[in-house]
Amino acid sequence: MGQAKATKKFEQRHLKDTLERRNGLKKQKQKQQLKAKKAARRVEEQGGAAAVEAAAQDAKPKANGDAHAFQSMSVDDFFHGGFEIPEAHTNGKKKRKRDEKPVEAASDSDEDDNDPEEHMRQLEALAENDPDFHKYLQENEPELLDADLDIGDLSDDDGPKRKKRKAGDGDSGDEELEGDGKELKMAVVKKWEDAMTEQHSLRAMKETVLAFRVAAHVSDDEEKDFKYSISDPNVYHQLLTIALKHVPEVMQYHLPVQESKSGKLHVSTEGKKFKTLAPILRSQMASITHLLDNLTDPFTLRLTLTSTLPLLPYLLSFKKIVRDLSRAVTTVWSTPSTPEATRIAAFLIMRRLTVLGDPGIRENVLKATYTALVKSSRATTVHTLAGVNLMKNSGAELWGLDPGVGYRTAFTFIRQLAIHLRTSITHNANEAYKQVYNWQYMHSLDFWSRVLAAHASAADSPLRPLIYPLVQVTLGALRLIPTATYFPLRFALIRALLRISNATQTYVPLAAALYEVLSSAEMRKPPKTSTLKPLDFTTSIRAPKSYLRTRVYQDGVGEQVAELLGEFSGLYAKSIAFPELALPVVIMLKRWLKDVSHRTSGNKNQKLNTSISLLVQKLESNSKFIEEKRAKVEFAPNNRRGVESFLMETEWEKSPLGAFLVGQRKGREQRAKVLEDSRRVEEAKRVAKEKEGKGPARREERSESESEGEDEGEEGGVLLEGETTDEDEE
Repeated sequence: MGQAKATKKFEQRHLKDTLERRNGLKKQKQKQQLKAKKAARRVEEQGGAAAVEAAAQDAKPKANGDAHAFQSMSVDDFFHGGFEIPEAHTNGKKKRKRDEKPVEAASDSDEDDNDPEEHMRQLEALAENDPDFHKYLQENEPELLDADLDIGDLSDDDGPKRKKRKAGDGDSGDEELEGDGKELKMAVVKKWEDAMTEQHSLRAMKETVLAFRVAAHVSDDEEKDFKYSISDPNVYHQLLTIALKHVPEVMQYHLPVQESKSGKLHVSTEGKKFKTLAPILRSQMASITHLLDNLTDPFTLRLTLTSTLPLLPYLLSFKKIVRDLSRAVTTVWSTPSTPEATRIAAFLIMRRLTVLGDPGIRENVLKATYTALVKSSRATTVHTLAGVNLMKNSGAELWGLDPGVGYRTAFTFIRQLAIHLRTSITHNANEAYKQVYNWQYMHSLDFWSRVLAAHASAADSPLRPLIYPLVQVTLGALRLIPTATYFPLRFALIRALLRISNATQTYVPLAAALYEVLSSAEMRKPPKTSTLKPLDFTTSIRAPKSYLRTRVYQDGVGEQVAELLGEFSGLYAKSIAFPELALPVVIMLKRWLKDVSHRTSGNKNQKLNTSISLLVQKLESNSKFIEEKRAKVEFAPNNRRGVESFLMETEWEKSPLGAFLVGQRKGREQRAKVLEDSRRVEEAKRVAKEKEGKGPARREERSESESEGEDEGEEGGVLLEGETTDEDEE
């Protein structure tokens, strides 16, 4: 769903001023606090003089006490003490207490509670008065006995330094954990690692997270003032390793993830421990998100993704962190240059978030997934096709985890595709069709066909109502420009419809769309001879002009039509109504064969005509097979159960058409394997030439279909969530 109109207006007109005003108030508050602390120190330093002055003032008449009381204050003390009229006092001792009162007010409310000396004195008294309870705290709540933990604020600027403990208070271990300087050393990192692995120290985890923030921003151009600095690459690598591996372990030790009876994971967010660990968690996730946006090393990227999985149950209450993490993870998942293992690790996080999260989180993850898929499929070549298919297959799985949320998001995006198609039809400008005939639009339709094929097969599936609108949009798209140039795109969309029809048992009339290809002038007239290599229809949505009217292109189109017609008819090879379904197709194909076989006006392409003639024979053979079988049945046509159980025990491969299609599929798989092997050999040779130092060897000249396909992908675009057109506004 898009943003509300009021929200958009607020962002455009008032958001910037509101943020600036809040930042200004925050700076003023910080200045007042700093000024109050300076005043407190000044009063402490001048305490003796203030006492003498107070005694002298008390010797004057009481009638003028209030006025003299104001005279003894500085301007800072007056405004800091508020606007209460100070009471007159009779002796210097009470006057001294009155002067100290603003000092107490000037201190932060949390300073008294977090005073380490006071905390240590209380612990010592507890150890003397109740040693059993003190021992219990040491065993079960060690973080409560850590006076210097102070995890509530993870800022690098600690403000005024804490009071130093006495020499005998035993805080040398904490000083070692903090390090003795800004430059981070390997010894300090090792101590953090030992403390986290052996003692599950929260103090060590806090320092590790602070240093990890430095490591995450080490490559930033903008210099920031952090608590630590890292210049040794070994220290950097070791710090990344312990931060990614051991921080989740310490988090799990102090705040275990609980599993309910229904199998759902839950983390208690109401206890004191969660509030204590929340700043550490936010800082850790901010650093991880920044790393995911900037890392290029596959191993480190995969380690970062893997270490994030155990932290996901803790993030469910932080919606903004989950949203930022979803965006960063889907970007890694959709980057073509990312190795397959890393992309799978990113997908596992996406799936885990969808399983653990509430409907709001699931919707955000699904939207981020589809957006990343569309953006990364702008151009498709033989080198990127495998990655795009990986994204479509893995992304389609997410829509089945929560069909309710999946229906809402799928409906929104399919509706956007329909609006895009309608705009291209109604606004019939010269370039309007390019908003539909591009790689992004084609991959979007193919992706939704995979989603429905995987999760809409059941009759009660919430996604099943989306079959009809998606089929209508796809049929409209493949008939938008019925020219020979866009036959490759038509074949790709027909394959998507075949997938839906096969998985959901829904009849989609595709024979007419394929017969339109055979009836075109491209397939009826004699082709020109050409030395071009065969066109790869899997990586092309538009045929180059040099391929039109050539024998190479005509043969390729004929193979595609024969294959798709056979696959379409094969869906109903065991149906009791197959003879009636195949009869119109057989009549049209025979009529076409008669026209193109004419000596003077035919296409003179024996290879194409033979393949179509063979398909007609198999269709007729399968029709006779079904007629023989149904002649033996004893139920009437209105017997639904008998019709559905017809030839249920007969294997599909044993039907005449099924056996023919199995052989055709094996032949295509073998040819595709040979082509893939040759492509890999050529790619290896190219890489070897580059390594030999002969300069970046130019890649084998790509077919015009690839280059023009990339251009086609750059010209169009697919509407995403939140984008609208003029007609959508209406």
